[in-house]
Amino acid sequence: MAHPNEDRFRAGYAAFQAGDMDALRNEYLTSDVVWHSPGNNPLSGDHTGIDDVLATFGKTMEMTGGTFRVELHDVLANDEHGVALATASGERNGKRIEDNYAHVVHFRDGKVAESWTHQWDPNKVDELFS
Repeated sequence: MAHPNEDRFRAGYAAFQAGDMDALRNEYLTSDVVWHSPGNNPLSGDHTGIDDVLATFGKTMEMTGGTFRVELHDVLANDEHGVALATASGERNGKRIEDNYAHVVHFRDGKVAESWTHQWDPNKVDELFS
């Protein structure tokens, strides 16, 4: 039987894929969430608060013309932490990326309170979004 936070993490990914920002705002992310985005591109940096994080998600979709997708491979979670293994893909200005990553989160009351992504090839990500 899966831990409830594993199920919630998977459901949050499904909401992201469906573009359901209301569900992300109300059900899956804390209002004071901190999202750490690595790299050296316009999406990099620490995004603080639900509005900033959702704006970054929107910018990701805008910059890729809606082609950004995530294929979730597996999720592990307990009361405090979660790890998702996934592949991100997208296109921009004639460039295409498909890159594996690990996504580590801290949960608070069943919602993501802090997030870090670790790409297999961060240079490819920077190239796509720069």
